[in-house]
Amino acid sequence: MDLQSTYDRIAAHFSETRAYPWPEVESFLADRSADRALDVGCGNGRHTGLLTDRATAAVGVDLSRGLLREAERRARDRGFDDAATFVHGDAAALPIAADAVDLALYVATVHHLRPRNVRVRSLNELARVLRPGGVGLVSAWSTAHDRFDDADREAGSGFDTTVDWTLPGGETVPRYYHVYAPTEFKTDLADSDLEVVDVEVSSGNCYGVVRAGDGAESSAMVGVTRAESKE
Repeated sequence: MDLQSTYDRIAAHFSETRAYPWPEVESFLADRSADRALDVGCGNGRHTGLLTDRATAAVGVDLSRGLLREAERRARDRGFDDAATFVHGDAAALPIAADAVDLALYVATVHHLRPRNVRVRSLNELARVLRPGGVGLVSAWSTAHDRFDDADREAGSGFDTTVDWTLPGGETVPRYYHVYAPTEFKTDLADSDLEVVDVEVSSGNCYGVVRAGDGAESSAMVGVTRAESKE
C-alpha cells in the first residue's frame, strides 16, 4: 500500500489520536511571527492551528485526502478555518510558489518518504518555498526512540522499517518509516539546499531548525534531551 492509500485508510482513527500539538513545535513557534506560514505533512491540522496564531495566513499540505478532510473539520470546529487553507500535495513536489512563506513546519513526514534522494528532494522543496530570512522546523523519528532496542541501533546509521497501525476491530495497516540516526539526519539536512541552524534530539525525534540557504551547513550543535517518546 502506498503512502497516500495508507493514510487515507487510517485517517479518521489516526486523527482521533492526534489531538494535541507537540511541545517542541510550540517552543519553536513561541517567539516567531510571519505573514505566510506552511505546514508540510499537516495531517489533521493540529499544528496548522498553531501557525494561524503566528501568521496572517497558513497553508497545510498533505498527500492524504482523508487527513485533509480531518484537518478541514478541525479548523471549522476550532475556529481557524478563515486563516487556514488545506491543499493536496506531495512533500517532494510542493504545490507552493518559490519564496512564498516566512515560517514552515515539516513535522513527522520526511521519515515516510523513500528512498533517500526523495527525502533530500523534499528538503530542497522546503528551501525553495522559504523566503530569504524565513525559518522552518523539520522533524523525523530517531533511533533514540524508545520503540527501538539496541539491536535496531547500529552506530551512526538509520534503518528502514514498517510500523503497524491498528484500527478498531484489529486490522493492522503497515506504515513505512526511515528511522534516522541523529548524525544521518544532520547529514541529510546539510546535503540539501537548507541552511542548518540547530539540530537536537528530543522525545525520540530528531529536530532541525533550518533556513533557506545554499546547502552550506552552519555550526549546528546536536543536543540530546530525555523526555517522553512520541510519534
